[in-house]
Amino acid sequence: MSLSRRSLLAAGGALGAATAASAPASAAPAAPGHGRVRTGFERLAADGYALLAGERVGVVTNPTGVTPDARHVVDVMHADERVDLVAVFGPEHGFRGTAQAGGSEGRYDDPATGLPVYDTYLKSGQPLADVFTASGVDTVVFDIQDAGARFYTYIWTLYDCMAAAALAGKRFVVLDRPNPVTGRAALGPVLDRAFATFVGREPIAQAHGMTVAELAGLFDGEFLAKPVGVETVRMTGWRRSDFFDATGLPWVPPSPNMPTADTALVYSGTCLFEGTNLSEGRGTTRPFELLGAEGIDRRWAEAANALGLPGVRFREAYFAPTFSKFQGKTVGGVQLHVQDRESFDPVRTGIGLLVTARSSWSGFAWRPDNWIDKLTGSTRVRTLIDAGADVDEVVGAWQADLAAFRAVRKEYLIYR
Repeated sequence: MSLSRRSLLAAGGALGAATAASAPASAAPAAPGHGRVRTGFERLAADGYALLAGERVGVVTNPTGVTPDARHVVDVMHADERVDLVAVFGPEHGFRGTAQAGGSEGRYDDPATGLPVYDTYLKSGQPLADVFTASGVDTVVFDIQDAGARFYTYIWTLYDCMAAAALAGKRFVVLDRPNPVTGRAALGPVLDRAFATFVGREPIAQAHGMTVAELAGLFDGEFLAKPVGVETVRMTGWRRSDFFDATGLPWVPPSPNMPTADTALVYSGTCLFEGTNLSEGRGTTRPFELLGAEGIDRRWAEAANALGLPGVRFREAYFAPTFSKFQGKTVGGVQLHVQDRESFDPVRTGIGLLVTARSSWSGFAWRPDNWIDKLTGSTRVRTLIDAGADVDEVVGAWQADLAAFRAVRKEYLIYR
């Protein structure tokens, strides 16, 4: 009996997925006493892809769409004759992740699989619906690892793809993955729709505390003008209190400047420095953990530590970014050291760092386009800090909006 390469690969892919779905906790590191998380893709594969039977399938994904043994789900599905995978859709940074921030890979045929790869970046509405129609898919599947922050663009790729699938009359399935910074709470200001952009389409909190499947339910139930009737494949083994290192899953950088799960831990607060003239650490080995500018010295770290922010200390630091702001120049600033992630509040910390940067360095300035307003979701943070408000005053200003969002969010939470 002869077997085609595709048949052999299919057998290997099915075996790998089945093994991953049934492997003991020792197959990958996990927190003591807590078994490994099974992602939505693993559960889909373990069920023989029954949810996709008879459908022409397209997958919205990027390098994070991997199995526990670090195989890409597109490669696994393409090799499996039980799935009719006909297209891939790439977000910001691209399907294979070759593009930097603000870029994508365009339209091409994937060399590994021969599948057509369509670019979704900065497409929405009818133009994106037309891409889905042209691809010939019946069902659009989403499988991307999020970082837990409103301004991380993959959740708005999810939103835009859901809206476009509804317009094009396509099924939409979300394969869930963990929120790497836990799902314990929503934190930070809630977006004002007047400031809606691709770093925030709808009024959710800056640190939303949800998984992508939970967000998909929220989007479908609360925000989409034409609901798509989203279908989700849930994880098993994930608890809302789990940080990423408790999942036993491999960390794949979701974008070039999100190298570790530690980056995600601080990102929902320190990304606010994109809205200033300080470096947010791009071009270093610790983006979003290193912050600084020319002319800053030890006084910023001293002022930040004097705030007594829970779970974190700040070290006087000097670094020379290899690209982005201050490329090739040595700058001074701080490095965040999270010492107790249970008590650490990334958004409050980000506000504290903005307040102390402004008070301790005369060169502090907002980006001229007021990008900070897009990141925080309104003018409120910027104007309060400019008026000399302290951390408690700034954080207190969004509490009513945050309480209202938390009440809505609660209705869409899947996991305990």
